[in-house]
Amino acid sequence: MGLFDKLTHEFIDIIEWQDNTNDTVVWKFPRYQNEIKMGAKLTVRESQQAVFLNEGTIADVYQPGMYSLQTENMPIMTTLRGWKYGFNSPFKADVFFVSTKQFIDQKWGTKNPITLNDDRFGMIELRAFGSFAYKVIDAGKFIKEVAGTEGEYTTEEVNGQLRSLIVNKFTNAAGQGNLTVDKFAANLDELSKLCSDKLNEDFDQYGLKITRFVIENVSMPDDLKKEIFDYSRLNRIDMQKLAQFRTTESIETAAGNQGIGGMGIGLGVGVGMGKIVGEVMTNTTQQINTPPPPPPVVQFFTAVNGQQNGPFGLDQLPQLVQNGTLKRDTLVWKAGMANWTQASTVSELSNLFNNVPPPPPPVG
Repeated sequence: MGLFDKLTHEFIDIIEWQDNTNDTVVWKFPRYQNEIKMGAKLTVRESQQAVFLNEGTIADVYQPGMYSLQTENMPIMTTLRGWKYGFNSPFKADVFFVSTKQFIDQKWGTKNPITLNDDRFGMIELRAFGSFAYKVIDAGKFIKEVAGTEGEYTTEEVNGQLRSLIVNKFTNAAGQGNLTVDKFAANLDELSKLCSDKLNEDFDQYGLKITRFVIENVSMPDDLKKEIFDYSRLNRIDMQKLAQFRTTESIETAAGNQGIGGMGIGLGVGVGMGKIVGEVMTNTTQQINTPPPPPPVVQFFTAVNGQQNGPFGLDQLPQLVQNGTLKRDTLVWKAGMANWTQASTVSELSNLFNNVPPPPPPVG
């Protein structure tokens, strides 16, 4: 920088950032040993925040607007500098502009397979990939926790830190989403929302917010895919029948390869296969014709004046309502409930009070 440039920029009186990029998140206002003139004009455009640092400490943060810098609108800087009675001389400060627009179509994916435990298929390995969008909602927090004091910070640098966190949260969400592995592909929207919620629990501490999170694909090994397809074809037949089904497949393959003995082997195999298929069909028919177990008997206990009463079956409760023993605010409990609760808030009981007349109006 030449002498003329140094003299020209000795005092800064206009501070702004005209962002013409699509991937810059943080940009430091440049200066060469220059000082900011008190009364300088600060322009913060829409989708920007401006952060002033005093000797490495975050001071004032400015939202979109135009400002004439004075001690009155620099409260934290005034305190840090000790300008108790006003200050009109030029001062030095680091100024960072932070873009708060949405950065869309950012890619994520599992670099290595993640391992999950499925109740039916055991330990499995999955890969997943998709896209996400995010924005900075707290520029001061973002600089402090993520960007630091680099002169320029881009989405690629941010994404490098975020992707590992995203994969970790996807793994947790996949494990806690109560979805079996064969239902992942049909429930990507539900899984995406679960991941987004979990990510935003952590992203807030970085001054960030996930505005969109999409799981585009979950892939698994081919042998696991085949096992899932075989299982689905049996329409919920148990795993023993799955083994019988596979035995049938292997025998059918052997029948096609007659080898020595020719037709005799094929005939024997056909008989064996027919026997196994017959057993599968018989067991399935028996399973279909067997009635399900009766529903469990639901019984409620009531708590009146500190005394527990019951249990009462559902057929007894209407009479208790009619005689006034069971009221809307009576505490009730049944097996499976965590705590006693008012009867009117229990789905099985709420309709019982619809036909009970309100108390009569007062006389006179």
